[in-house]
Amino acid sequence: MKENRKFQPGPQFYLIPLGALLLILCYVVGIRYIIRNLHSYGTESGETNKHYVAVIVKSTRSAFWKSVFAGANAAGTEYNLTLTVEGPDNEEDYQTQNEMIARAVENGADVIVFSAVDYQANAAAIDAAAEQGVKIVVIDSDVDSVQVSSRISTDNYEAGRMAGRTVLACEQEELNVGIVNFDKNSANGQQREAGFREILEGDERVRIVDAINVLSTTEDSQERTFEMLREHPEINVIATFNEWTSLGVGYAIQEMGLAEETMVVAFDSNVVSVGMLETGEVDALIVQNPYAMGYLGVECAYNLINNLPIENRQVDTATTVITRENMFDEECQKVLFAFD
Repeated sequence: MKENRKFQPGPQFYLIPLGALLLILCYVVGIRYIIRNLHSYGTESGETNKHYVAVIVKSTRSAFWKSVFAGANAAGTEYNLTLTVEGPDNEEDYQTQNEMIARAVENGADVIVFSAVDYQANAAAIDAAAEQGVKIVVIDSDVDSVQVSSRISTDNYEAGRMAGRTVLACEQEELNVGIVNFDKNSANGQQREAGFREILEGDERVRIVDAINVLSTTEDSQERTFEMLREHPEINVIATFNEWTSLGVGYAIQEMGLAEETMVVAFDSNVVSVGMLETGEVDALIVQNPYAMGYLGVECAYNLINNLPIENRQVDTATTVITRENMFDEECQKVLFAFD
């Protein structure tokens, strides 16, 4: 009788013919070559290694800057760019901005799209970035540097003139004016005030009673407006030049019950300031186009990266005067609520 044996598994050895082994090796090498070249193709076409644009602005918290970011992100998506957007916690902190500039250079930014807190104090950091080959585009607020390739912003001097003409349209026999401006080292605020003053000069009804610079916060501008009005109760016109100071002045007027007695010409818009326009604490808003600043700034960055011609080294984005009389017009509604 035959012995009944079960199969016992154990180590198995297979001999692969040399020719087959060579074919396998060629196959593996070929696959790796194809993958490497596909990666290189993606890098060259921008699919796997996008160009990097750093957007560095004054702050990230206001409606104005959120609209800037919306425009910048739209352009970044359209032009297939890697984009970072950042800014300090407050609009006086130029030191943090300078650190952000240096970090963007270290991280390989091709272009920095920049809005300066301080015209002078940010200049050295921008110049240093440019010396490393980084292109510079300014939006909103200028910096003292010849390295800037393009400047995209409101015509701030003309915007101030628009505010001045709005004041002079008032029928009051005496216009006792108080000015509440933000950081005196910020170029756009100073340009707006200069334009405003230029329009008011020579009008016999006008007397500029007081002019103050405040922190670019609602709280400080509100408190300093209180102080100014208590010291100069004859003031019946206030001009103020950015979103935070506009809110602070509006709250001060509201708390002091001076909406009927005081004309306020302010800048920028958000839900609160538009409400103040409707209820009377603010009489006019000079509204910029921050979305366009963000979009055009990043679009310009793309053009610089690709060595495309820059047609305009100075781009003026639109500015509109909104009052209670026209705020519900269709075009004005588009300006006030374009990107909510």
